[in-house]
Amino acid sequence: MVRPERRTVRDLRRGNRAVLLRTLYFAGPTSRHELSGLTGLSAASVSNVTGDLIADHVIVEAGLVESDGGRPRVLLRVNPTFGYVIGVDVGETHVHVELFDLDMKERAKAEYALLPGRHDVDLVVRHILAGIDAVLAAGGTDQAHVLGVGIGVPGIVESGTDALIHAHTFGWDAVPLGALLRAGTSLPLYVDNGAKTMGQAELWFGAGRGARHAIVVLLGSGVGASIITDGLTYRGANSSAGEWGHTKIAVGGRACRCGARGCLEAYIGAESILERAGLSAEMAHEQATLAELVRTGAPVIEETIDYLGAGLANLINLFNPERIVIGGWAGLILGRHELPRIKKAVAANSLSQPYETASIVLGRLGPDAVALGAATLVVEEFLLGKGFSSSEQPAAI
Repeated sequence: MVRPERRTVRDLRRGNRAVLLRTLYFAGPTSRHELSGLTGLSAASVSNVTGDLIADHVIVEAGLVESDGGRPRVLLRVNPTFGYVIGVDVGETHVHVELFDLDMKERAKAEYALLPGRHDVDLVVRHILAGIDAVLAAGGTDQAHVLGVGIGVPGIVESGTDALIHAHTFGWDAVPLGALLRAGTSLPLYVDNGAKTMGQAELWFGAGRGARHAIVVLLGSGVGASIITDGLTYRGANSSAGEWGHTKIAVGGRACRCGARGCLEAYIGAESILERAGLSAEMAHEQATLAELVRTGAPVIEETIDYLGAGLANLINLFNPERIVIGGWAGLILGRHELPRIKKAVAANSLSQPYETASIVLGRLGPDAVALGAATLVVEEFLLGKGFSSSEQPAAI
């Protein structure tokens, strides 16, 4: 028989801090009275914990609100300048680095181009480290005030101190990105798949907000998905869940960049769309070329919509989401022009009952969604009550 875990007063206090902090972060300015109702904590517990958080400068007063027949109530909010977070998007054509405050307002950004087929590990590491230094300098931010760096990358990310990356399209096999970056920075690091970071950004701040069961798909040069179940990202046994682009859509079909054949990415990824249109997949011009194909109604776009509809229908039939969010630069180009046809193609390939349950919408966060989502990896640790005192540091790689 498993013995019940004993919880100390300190554990309870830390848990109460985390509950209050998370509630304040997502609810915005809130009174102590409202916090008690939202969290289920007693008025005394709310008063004690908020007092500690104010003393630590984690939360601040944010004005007054009238109350029924009594004195105005003080509103509280998370202090946006208590600390800063950095988000990094390692994409096919760029390394994009952004500095945010805790309101997730951008304070500075830096971008470094990657040439087609040039994803040398050392080069990417240099760009990330240079980007961190650049945004801190541009934002006038001391490294001591940075809570951590979140990094979104293609491929499968193995959890652990080295953050091993398996990204076939980059030619990366068990690349210890975490270890390589730690040699150049002392900041806490958090690494995850880019589709998953985009999914968390849309879930927190964008088109997925309020959904408990959602799927956020990323369509760019490559294809991926973030599966949200009961409000949490589903990762699977070793964090490889969401490799939607490498599910099979045609037995023995087109060759995919991963080395297999018939993958969905080989039909709906931007690079493959251009190839099927007989065009060179020069990544520097990918976006403009795809937009022109969509604008002119090229036959390859109609075929792509059919494949995309089947791929999204598979997600609906498997996971029964309440919402599907289409994101990524290629997904937004397609969706802005062809969303009604995409929905029609999904309906033609879905079971009717789960299709009727699901809404299909476009992402709201644009091209910065991966970097924004990567930064939320750091914020997530902060909201657990970590990183706001010298005795409680974030558990990072």
